This record gives sequence, C-alpha cells and structure tokens, in this order.
Amino acid sequence: MNFQNDTLPEGAVKVGATPNMTQDTVAKGILKNHLAPKGKYGLVVVEEGSLQYVWEDDKDNVLDADKDHPIVIYPERFHHVVITGDVVFRVEFYEVAKDDEKVKKEGERPGEVFCECMG
Repeated sequence: MNFQNDTLPEGAVKVGATPNMTQDTVAKGILKNHLAPKGKYGLVVVEEGSLQYVWEDDKDNVLDADKDHPIVIYPERFHHVVITGDVVFRVEFYEVAKDDEKVKKEGERPGEVFCECMG
C-alpha cells in the first residue's frame, strides 16, 4: 500500500465538509481532474473500506486511503479520486490563516459548494 503521511498545516481550521459518500453516491466531479476550493486544504477521510487518490502531476504515484490513512489535499494542485470497491468517505475542508498566496489556477472545483464558512 502507498499511504500519504502528510498532515494538515499547523493552525488549520475546519470550514466545511461534504456529506458522507459511498461508491454509489460519490459526487461525480471528484472522480475527474479538479481542484480544491480556492484557498482551502482538503482532507479525504475514509470511514469504511478504501479508495485511491491521484495527483494529476504525479499519476504514477497512486496513493491509498483507508480509515487510518487520510489524504491531505493541497490547494491549487489538480487531482482526482478513484473508487476501488465498497467505501464510505467524506472530504473535509480547512483554511490556514497565514497560508502563502500562490497563483490561483482555473479549473473545476466541485468541493466549493461544501465550504460555507462556519462562523
């Protein structure tokens, strides 16, 4: 298995999340090349089963995610999720107060709707 051992940056604050999804209810937009909501980090949290995660600029390095191994999604980096079987998961979204301002890419951002700031 190829697990990612990254963690969210210090000071990350949760600002939203998708509902739990399964292999049957997964939002189709995350199965194709897309970006996280602008200025947000994502965290793929698997409750049951497993899935795979692919960075578009590193397609040969497919990452595995399960309940003990979430995936940190970096801002402005194209990616997609691969469903490999039965799974229950969600994507949580985080902001970091002093995150570096980087060039913002144009691309589909299906998680944007789930990032209504909480407070």
